[in-house]
Amino acid sequence: MLTKKRLVRTKFNLEISTDPKYQLHKMSQSKVIIGLVNPKGPSNVGTIMRAAGCFNANEVLYTGTRYARAAQYEVKTNTDTHKSRNKIPFTQVDCLISKKSENMEVVCVELCLGATSLTEFSHPDRALYIFGPEDGSISQSLIDQADHVVYIPTKDCLNLAATANVVLYDRLAKSSGINKGDELIRNSRDTNNRLKIRTD
Repeated sequence: MLTKKRLVRTKFNLEISTDPKYQLHKMSQSKVIIGLVNPKGPSNVGTIMRAAGCFNANEVLYTGTRYARAAQYEVKTNTDTHKSRNKIPFTQVDCLISKKSENMEVVCVELCLGATSLTEFSHPDRALYIFGPEDGSISQSLIDQADHVVYIPTKDCLNLAATANVVLYDRLAKSSGINKGDELIRNSRDTNNRLKIRTD
């Protein structure tokens, strides 16, 4: 869904960007916000910021003060090597749900009884994905306000950054207009990567 929308938007940018209907189309574009409940570790947050850039998320929000305190004193390992924070808003807020955009659905990702397996979940076009802290869970009050609650059917629980990556990849994998091919590989790979499949 997300990639398809972006491809359609690119097409419109090139061909009919002056059409007033395009402005209405842009307003209905898919949107992804990542919401973190009181995250603890800068390395996890950095990895999530990198994932946000790779999977075209629009914004990352977080609550609580633990991350800011830890970021001051922890010897940082730079996990956001793409410097996504320079391109994607990263904002501390008091309430995640109050920051959702119009027509956006709240998706809590948690090992919650009665939740839907991620393998069976259809992602909404406009979604606020909420992830719990490394050492805790999403509150029942947040679960009660969610439009969807999903879980990843693993044997044990994943850590915060891994969970976010899996959910964002699942969204991409279920999209109907995925941008793929050699040109994407050339633009995405490390500058030292010259690998190719031999055809001779």
